[in-house]
Amino acid sequence: MIEVVLNDRLGKKVRVKCNEDDTIGDLKRLVAAQTGTRADKIRIQKWYTIYKDHITLADYEIHDGMGLELYYN
Repeated sequence: MIEVVLNDRLGKKVRVKCNEDDTIGDLKRLVAAQTGTRADKIRIQKWYTIYKDHITLADYEIHDGMGLELYYN
């Protein structure tokens, strides 16, 4: 289990526990359950790289305690 921190730049930080073999789509669903926002309205990125839903966290080299950016479409 790893913990990923997502910051939406509006004052909200979301901490999500997930597995490294989960996909970005799974991470979006976990964030949606915590924030109350629909998963298809969430965009996760780091700098200018927008993460795709079907790729796993391990493939993107997302590790424990890593911070990502959370945007609402």
